[in-house]
Amino acid sequence: MRWPWMLNLRRATPGRWTLTGTLKPGRWTWGVGRGRLNGDMGRAASPMTIGAIALGTVLCVGCTPLEPGRSATGNTGAVTADHPLAADAGLRVLQAGGNAIDAAITMAAMLAVARPHMNGLGGDMFLLYYDAASDSIYALNASGRSGSSATLEQLKGAGLTEMPETGPRSVSVPGAVGGWASALERFGTLSWQEALEPARALAADGLPVSQRLAMDIAEQRSKLEAEPEAAVIFLPNGEPPVEGSILTRPLLAQTLERLQAAGPSELYTGETGRRILDFLSERNGLLQAADLAAYQPVWTEPIRIGYHDLNVIAFPPNTQGVTLLSELAMMSHFDVQALGHNTADYLHTVTEVIRLAFGDRDSSIADPDYMRVSVDDLLNQERLRQMAAGIEPSGMAAAAMVASANDDHPNTVYVSAVDSSGNTVSLIQSLFHSFGSGLVVPETGIVLHNRGSLFRFDDNHPNVFGPARRPYHTLSPAMVTRNGRPWLTFGTPGGDGQTQTLIQVLHNIQFFGMTPQEAIDAPRIRRLPNGSLAVEERISSATLEELATRGYNVLTRVGLTAEFGGAQAILIDPNGFLTTGADRRREAWALAY
Repeated sequence: MRWPWMLNLRRATPGRWTLTGTLKPGRWTWGVGRGRLNGDMGRAASPMTIGAIALGTVLCVGCTPLEPGRSATGNTGAVTADHPLAADAGLRVLQAGGNAIDAAITMAAMLAVARPHMNGLGGDMFLLYYDAASDSIYALNASGRSGSSATLEQLKGAGLTEMPETGPRSVSVPGAVGGWASALERFGTLSWQEALEPARALAADGLPVSQRLAMDIAEQRSKLEAEPEAAVIFLPNGEPPVEGSILTRPLLAQTLERLQAAGPSELYTGETGRRILDFLSERNGLLQAADLAAYQPVWTEPIRIGYHDLNVIAFPPNTQGVTLLSELAMMSHFDVQALGHNTADYLHTVTEVIRLAFGDRDSSIADPDYMRVSVDDLLNQERLRQMAAGIEPSGMAAAAMVASANDDHPNTVYVSAVDSSGNTVSLIQSLFHSFGSGLVVPETGIVLHNRGSLFRFDDNHPNVFGPARRPYHTLSPAMVTRNGRPWLTFGTPGGDGQTQTLIQVLHNIQFFGMTPQEAIDAPRIRRLPNGSLAVEERISSATLEELATRGYNVLTRVGLTAEFGGAQAILIDPNGFLTTGADRRREAWALAY
């Protein structure tokens, strides 16, 4: 028989705590600060004192200590996010009785402040939601459409040969704010004001600058210096903020207050919307008042395939979610376990299905209203079987393909949440490039995305620019069910590499027996647009040498880099026990209770 354990936590000195009590036989799990206690006591232990500990560290009696923010476990709820402060806000929502949607939208708003160069009020968002009450999965497309002030012919007539990567013409309607509101209205229990409050408070009080954020801002110094509004906010006193300093966002806090008071329409038809339009109009942008006013997020049907004993759910176009499903459909024709984890045969096979699926993606994915093939066409099982049949696991590297039309800019954030009822969220949002278009709307603190830069100028391509169209997106939230119930919610930043990271993480859990954290920590590869393979140095040298002999240009990356994404996952066992993973390659964080 298993018994509980009794421990008391008291503050000893600032930042240090003392844990006292009696440990009894059984499995136990408990959170300390941002970490967790868990272990297996096989026999009764006498009363004991477990000395002073630093707040936010993890104790583990009789087992390997767990790192804060990684491998959190619980029976009630769990969250992951691309910043510790966002994850903390989401967990507080769950613990106060909110549901998974409440937690996810609160975290999404927090990330608009905590990861200002990657996402925000000026970007787009997509989410998948499993609703326990209806036993159904819903997809919310909160991507905005292009502006209507010019046609493709007019842009070409103005001397453009491609969409500008940055600047006012790269800005499409920002959809995230409307998406947050739509999700809360349909499935949430928090008010709009409550969900935005932690983000407003963080913007007003200031964000502690991490080492990662300091580096990211410093890397974008020239882009920020080119725009006075951006420079004032993100280069205080003319310099990038240093680690440990406080980055305050008073204008963004005021904008969030206006949104709280007036609702999401404030961004589209209110004072904030007018400021956006006035600013872009002065710079010859493409958005007009009617474009903002007409914006509505769209609830749609997710797409899915069976994969062994699982069902994998992805987001339909205009995202590359179909690409993940195509990759998995081809992989279903191989014995993944027999290939072996990170062997040359396995990595070659994965690389080949990625190459083939990307060929479909780059020629076909666009606003679904303008696609020339259907999702059913792309996921035709016989077609994909024939494509897989051409892959020989022991074969040579394929000839390099022409690089994608757009460079990769993996500046995205992801959050996931599972609540006590089993409701489950997989959400992703982004500005596309770091600091998006480079533009910050005066008197608002809003960084505008540059998702419109993904449109093409080729009339023969479905992703060709036209007024009121949604651009192609790399954003790919995902979810997996087993026996009809959520089994895994997962996602990652990483632009072009998102599906590449997801397929490797899923295989690590499904076939190679890893926990979510182990699956995320394991070394990964990434196929680059020119056919080269970026690989993490922890993959064995024998495997890398074998790949090189097969004709791959192997580019070994040292250390943990954001090039390989920033995956997050929550695994849900049949009894509802939750196990999380969060990627140390970025600032991902996981909490559970």
